[in-house]
Amino acid sequence: MKIIHRKLMQKATLLAGIALVFSSTAFADEKKKKPELMTGASATMMANTCAGCHGGNGVSAGPSIPILAGLSSAYFVEIMEAYKTDEVPSTIMGRLAKGYSTEEFEKMGEFFAKQTFVAAKQDSDAGKAEKGAAIHEKYCEKCHSEGGSLAEDDSGILKGQWKSYLKAQLMDFHNKDRKAPKKMAKKMKKMLNKEGSAGAEALVEFYSK
Repeated sequence: MKIIHRKLMQKATLLAGIALVFSSTAFADEKKKKPELMTGASATMMANTCAGCHGGNGVSAGPSIPILAGLSSAYFVEIMEAYKTDEVPSTIMGRLAKGYSTEEFEKMGEFFAKQTFVAAKQDSDAGKAEKGAAIHEKYCEKCHSEGGSLAEDDSGILKGQWKSYLKAQLMDFHNKDRKAPKKMAKKMKKMLNKEGSAGAEALVEFYSK
């Protein structure tokens, strides 16, 4: 009886092991088929997770936080992927971005691209802004056309962004904490060599007007 009981137990264990292997394989296959999206979350729901800092529909009210509304989807995905890989320096964005997939970035990007860009309400120095307009035309217009106001450039929207945010980004590029594209780095170096920090300040005043 003991021998029969032992054999039955061995057989049951073997069958259980086989069942576990197949169930694990099936789970893995099922996981591969599922899109990497937050369960049940729509593009609007995911975009709303940004509202605490970037405002409703991406219209930021914080001077150091960029406006997302109206950005091109391609640019949004590009910058979020850069935060995720720490290519772009950040305090909190890098940690947050690591929790999302590329497909989720694309969904959020589509949402923000449909929103209307609302320029930040801030003061601007008219004299410096006029000088900044000339500097922009000479060094920046080819990539940031129409005064840096077009989302279609896929280079972000500069015109109407918050001053503090723009200053911080220029500083990161200048200090090489953030890597600039070769063309931009070359133009920026030429501009700073000729205009100095006053030129960068004038640019910021132009974009903020």
